[in-house]
Amino acid sequence: MSHCIAMKTVLQRVKSASVTVDGQLISTIQKGVLIFAAIAKDDTPAEVESMAAKVLKVKLWDDGEGGKWKRNVQDIDGEVLCVSQFTLLASTKKGNKPSFHASAQPALGRELYDRFVTQVRQLYQSDRVKDGVFQAMMDVGLVNDGPVTIEIETNPPPSKIPSSTQEPQSSTKSHVSQTFELPASLLE
Repeated sequence: MSHCIAMKTVLQRVKSASVTVDGQLISTIQKGVLIFAAIAKDDTPAEVESMAAKVLKVKLWDDGEGGKWKRNVQDIDGEVLCVSQFTLLASTKKGNKPSFHASAQPALGRELYDRFVTQVRQLYQSDRVKDGVFQAMMDVGLVNDGPVTIEIETNPPPSKIPSSTQEPQSSTKSHVSQTFELPASLLE
């Protein structure tokens, strides 16, 4: 079963971020999230709208009472800067030159990216959501807070970790069990 490439976003928790095109400041935000978004050739409006909802719900901030990863950008009244970045879908499986065959063609990419930004604005506060310039050479500046960088795909590849409910395919396979202990700070 092959993995279908779909929309991908990279979220960075930032103290500030900005987009400049040809020396002109286009957008700037303070505390919030910088979202790089790539539209794949097989994406649909439903996937784009689902991603818009997801990026606003991702918990990237502590709650101020010792709870880790408890608050999303809406909870902190943060700002959002969306930047189109088709290069997130690059493949280097064949050689060293990136291939962008999984990316949507410009017309579809623009249509679905615009829909993504519009949906983020509708689901949050329109005046707190900024945007770059589609298909422009952009200078993106940011002060990463953490650093915290999270990648989200609408169609992630299937997990290669076998489920505990799956039975071995033949009697020659053995089951390996290993216990992992996480630091208590990660479990808060």
